[in-house]
Amino acid sequence: MLDIRTFDQRQGGNVLYKALAHPLAVEAVTALYARLAPPVAVFDPDGIAAALFALNPGHPALEGVYVQDVREIGSPRVGMAARPLTALREAAAGSVLVASFDPRIAARIAPMLPPGAEMATLDAARLPDRLLTLPRRYLDRLNFATNHAFFRDAEGLSTRLVTANYWAGYGAGPVRLWLRLFDADGTPLATWEQPVPEGAGGIAIDSREVRRRFNLPPFTGQLFLHAVGAAGHDVVKYALDTFATGGNGASLSCTHDANAWPADRYAGVPAPRPDERVILWVQNSHAAPIPAGAIALDRIGAEHPVSLPQEIGPYASVALDVASLLPGLHWPAQIELRAGRHVVRPRYEVVHDGRTRIAHPNVERADLAPDPAIPALSNLLGRGFLLPFPVLPRRRFTTIVQPTPMATTQATLPLRLDVFDADGTPAAERFLGCLPRDHELALDLDDLLEPGKLAEGGHAELVYDFRDGGEADGWMHALIRAEDRHSGHRSETSFGAHIYNTPMTYKDEPQSYSGPPPGLSTRLFLKLGDATRRSFAHLIYAASAPWHPRSATTLLLHDSAGAVIAERPLEIACSGSAMVWPHLVFGEALLAQAGAEGYVLIRDTTCRLFGYHGLMEEAGGFSLDHMFGF
Repeated sequence: MLDIRTFDQRQGGNVLYKALAHPLAVEAVTALYARLAPPVAVFDPDGIAAALFALNPGHPALEGVYVQDVREIGSPRVGMAARPLTALREAAAGSVLVASFDPRIAARIAPMLPPGAEMATLDAARLPDRLLTLPRRYLDRLNFATNHAFFRDAEGLSTRLVTANYWAGYGAGPVRLWLRLFDADGTPLATWEQPVPEGAGGIAIDSREVRRRFNLPPFTGQLFLHAVGAAGHDVVKYALDTFATGGNGASLSCTHDANAWPADRYAGVPAPRPDERVILWVQNSHAAPIPAGAIALDRIGAEHPVSLPQEIGPYASVALDVASLLPGLHWPAQIELRAGRHVVRPRYEVVHDGRTRIAHPNVERADLAPDPAIPALSNLLGRGFLLPFPVLPRRRFTTIVQPTPMATTQATLPLRLDVFDADGTPAAERFLGCLPRDHELALDLDDLLEPGKLAEGGHAELVYDFRDGGEADGWMHALIRAEDRHSGHRSETSFGAHIYNTPMTYKDEPQSYSGPPPGLSTRLFLKLGDATRRSFAHLIYAASAPWHPRSATTLLLHDSAGAVIAERPLEIACSGSAMVWPHLVFGEALLAQAGAEGYVLIRDTTCRLFGYHGLMEEAGGFSLDHMFGF
């Protein structure tokens, strides 16, 4: 396990982690190490030395670690017992490293240096001011609005990352992106900066354009993104399309942003069907190698992890065929990745019948316990936690749902499935049981719905149902897989439950895009497609309890500079859904005016909608993933 603290559900992200893991900070720390005369005494006032050395290996020999808080004396620090700061002057050290970004500390301890020892601080590892949003507050979260993306242009597959300058809506001034592309070996291929529109304009980074611009060979690796000048959000949110460059429908997928924070475990990776290969892309997010045996796979519920016997280099990407560690394991079994905080949310790739599709697992939380209050929420919060997902038009698509344990303490999943027509009328219901952690349920909605039902689509919701007992923690997740009945192309996505559209609140639910709950408004981003790949959104008006009978939704078409060039109203029935096709809503002329980086903002101030989006090709390829908001 990498000795770092990244994200805590109660306190949010640890900005210090981002400050130490940034590729430019890593380069600066390496140069700092080279200037330190060994052995090095480390003054660790904030308890960050372990993370510093974990993320930046190769430090000189250490003489000892010193602390200021008397309660920390004797505690383990970097494999040593911490000593009191008052003992520093007797240290047999060639230099002293102050493990802090606070420049005032150096002056305070200067009289305590050992004779002849030089002093250095992490001030030498600061990013340059031109890459800081708020230079006077170095560890402000907005200085590290960063993320990673799976990025590929090889073997007939390309990628395109799209987002918008949503920071402009929070009062940001000029914003630009600092980007670094790593190849599969972790070697930097290119580093560049990209301005973004001053308003809420669209942003696109196309692997084909990057490859041409820098005259690069084929690559499969990762792209590091840093937004300079951000406001409101300290994570770079995006959607990433992977597509066959031939445009023949062979491969097309869409995945969500990488969540920015490495985690201990990820779950929701499907085992392959007998005619499939599942490739897990293990991408090292750090400059420290991942030791052999630090990455492991396990069947959910088995508790018999199998380790990857190879080391993975700094920033390197490894295609791990899950069958190499878990031979004979097939769908509908599920796989857990034990990642040891070495990677941000990884991607998996399913290869079937000459096609490939990419999706992401989710963070498996270790900080949750069953909540005994959830079964009693119905008197005020109706059906409580809901996991809404689309049922694409059944005349063309099948839909399969598989509940996925997403917390280490989830031993049971007491669930029911409620299905609704597009107008919000209940269409079917099935109690799924009190599922064990290692269940193998994957429900094909064709086995539940009569022929002709939801021919033009609708949606379904997983809800808690305690008729046979069981426990719940609110972190309900599921994998949703759709298949084109004619082309055989498949796409899949996964997401978790929330409480939707109630005036009452429970803890942090219903979640809000900004501010405290209840979240009763919508701001969703929908990219635009092109003449061969039409974009769509499947919007769901989920409601835990009765709310407004119909939504008051507005579809706002933005051009690439962020200007609104058209808007259209949309009403969705409570517990209903709607398919939105921008080319049908706005017409080809307006889409051409919006441009390749234009987008649709889905806005509603009366209710919280949830949505899924993707692209569809006439040849039968399509993609599907959940939308992001800001």
